[in-house]
Amino acid sequence: MKIEGERSFAGSRELLWELLLDPAVLAAALPGVERFEETAPDAYDVTMRAGIAAVRGLYAGRVEVSDRVPVESYRLRIDGAGKPGGARAEALVTLEEAGAGTIVRYAAEVRARGAIARLGGRLLGGVARLLIGQFFRAIEEQVNARAA
Repeated sequence: MKIEGERSFAGSRELLWELLLDPAVLAAALPGVERFEETAPDAYDVTMRAGIAAVRGLYAGRVEVSDRVPVESYRLRIDGAGKPGGARAEALVTLEEAGAGTIVRYAAEVRARGAIARLGGRLLGGVARLLIGQFFRAIEEQVNARAA
């Protein structure tokens, strides 16, 4: 399943780059995160709790950042599993200047397994968009706090 989208921010591309790659900011912004621990440069072990429909449960996984092009783009590889199943995703995140602000675009390919896969793309896509929306609202709060 493909998940794509974009979000506009009032902050500079440099600020968004810094926020989107700061482990402490990510741990605070990702919904349901209980643990976000750096295990190697650009690699993190994550434990999070999801409480939405049949994907409810505790998940453990790994997030890796690669192919960094400073203030322009990077790739994320995400692999996680829990009792309801699991998912593996690869995403390209790009940052583009837009006047005094920044547009963050993401394009991901997600492969689900177990009960999560049986939910079907429509429900899984809706859950993913909900979590992405919560994440970007938290990032927007960080941008606003730094501007104040």
